Amino acid sequence: MMETASSKTVVEKNPALQQWVNETAQRTKAQRIVWLDGSDEEYRQLIAEAVKAGQLIPLNPEKHPDSYLHRSDPNDVARTEQNTFICTLNKEDAGPTNNWLAPDEAYATLNKLFEGAMRGRTMYVIPFLMGPPGSPFSRVGIQLTDSIYVAINMRIMTRMGAAALKQLGDSSNFVKALHSLGTLDPKHRYICHFPQDGMIISVNSGYGGNALLSKKCFALRLSSWLGRKEGWLAEHMMIVGIEDPKGKVTYIAGALPSACGKTNLAMLQPPAKFNGYKVWCVGDDIAWLRIGRDGRLWAVNPEAGFFGVAPGTSMQTNPNMMKTITRNSLFTNVGMTPDKSVWWEGLDLPADTTGWLDWQGRPWDPKSGQKAAHPNSRFTTPIKQCPVYSPKWEDPEGVPISAILFGCRRSGLVPLVQEAFSWAHGVYLGAMLESETTAAAAGATGVVRRDPMAMLPFCGYNMGDYFGHWLKMGKRLTYPPKLFRVNWFRVNSQGKFIWPGFGENIRVLRWMIDRVNGGGEAVETPLGNIPTAAAFGAEDLSVSKEDWQTLFSVPRGEWLEAVKEQGKFLDQFGDRMPAELLQEHRAFIRRLATE
Repeated sequence: MMETASSKTVVEKNPALQQWVNETAQRTKAQRIVWLDGSDEEYRQLIAEAVKAGQLIPLNPEKHPDSYLHRSDPNDVARTEQNTFICTLNKEDAGPTNNWLAPDEAYATLNKLFEGAMRGRTMYVIPFLMGPPGSPFSRVGIQLTDSIYVAINMRIMTRMGAAALKQLGDSSNFVKALHSLGTLDPKHRYICHFPQDGMIISVNSGYGGNALLSKKCFALRLSSWLGRKEGWLAEHMMIVGIEDPKGKVTYIAGALPSACGKTNLAMLQPPAKFNGYKVWCVGDDIAWLRIGRDGRLWAVNPEAGFFGVAPGTSMQTNPNMMKTITRNSLFTNVGMTPDKSVWWEGLDLPADTTGWLDWQGRPWDPKSGQKAAHPNSRFTTPIKQCPVYSPKWEDPEGVPISAILFGCRRSGLVPLVQEAFSWAHGVYLGAMLESETTAAAAGATGVVRRDPMAMLPFCGYNMGDYFGHWLKMGKRLTYPPKLFRVNWFRVNSQGKFIWPGFGENIRVLRWMIDRVNGGGEAVETPLGNIPTAAAFGAEDLSVSKEDWQTLFSVPRGEWLEAVKEQGKFLDQFGDRMPAELLQEHRAFIRRLATE
């Protein structure tokens, strides 16, 4: 084994870090240790090594400058929630919605799997900072991995290297994130979280959500636990600033399940008819929220890049993202053309597809009925390349949040948008969120699954306690944000989406801002306040009167059936479920039953 010269100073300043790296290297039998500093020169070296090793394929330098394609193992293409565990001392602390392993049992199993796991391989030491340098929000992690693909992605997704080590100093207060590709055996795949130890261990997967341990593992599962302990929130939320024609910017956070439009909303491009409105992207996936000295809720995006779903991303759905990924990007499991350009479903398809390859590198014919790109294929790209990147991303204090939306993907039942009557009612709306599953997680798609606050796979502790923490946060806020629920995906009797979506979503956000400021026409329903057609300026939308009624209808009979299942969901948390949320549930049933 060898240790690079750049690591020596760090080792001398931080004995705890030195000890952990050395112990891990000895157990895994890593051939060499490489400490990463996050420099441009180092990044180019990693890319060159990955290309030489066949891990990356250089793309057309004219169409995709400094961009590369990666193909993962076909059995390793999505988050594997069945292999993801919260390893708390008490099973009840993990709760009924998480997989649980006793810490001693988990460590024993993982230690065996890591024994010699990096023999003949390089162990990369990746210091990374989550959040702006110097911010009270920010936290440091150290990931050890034998995957060069992970190392390159972490350079894009986090503030890596010097900034992290400067923030850490000689402190032992860092999250330990250990990862190995192992043998990629899905039968022995584990993604384990030890909240009480500040430890994440992942083995036998190279997929981003399982291997980029800064992301869902650290930024959500561990940080949600830490946030409850310290009085803040770590949420699966985008952060967007809406600038009106007078130059006032209102910041909104939004939680939507993966592949349900969160990134598109974060980079929304208002149509020309909304002259004067601009959208600024602070983040597309994760928000850390704290109560400021002014009694408002403030948020930062702890990440530095986008890890987006490729299929469905196009100039129609998200032109700003398409512009973002034109350079310096990694593409995973997408199709490739003979001139080494990337392609996925949702992009224009030319008549001639001779010589095209699918996501596994096999010849592809659109007539085959097979997908060129895997449904969960991805791109990784720096946030600063986004045309609507907000400089507030770098503000150590973050941005003040005036509204929070909870989004779902339902073909029926849920109206386009509704405003909560109160903070507690809004927490209830978020807790009752249901969405039709997508390809972001392994398993069947199109199945209705409960996904409270879009956090079901990412909450690192008992969700009954999580709801209670939300309620307590609301009581501490002097000026709480208004809470809303949205559903872009309601369909009409012909099975077609009613709402045009994309840029037209500015109407929904604009109405929310009006409600925040004491305006915006609304009518009261059992679900909450919904906008009138006049409030949306709906006269220039190509939505029929019948479809408009469907878009905002509240079918009481269907909802009365639905609340029975919702009640079962709440009951499973027993005495961990806050009484206040149960009261909101009963109040909703009463409103439904009252004609």
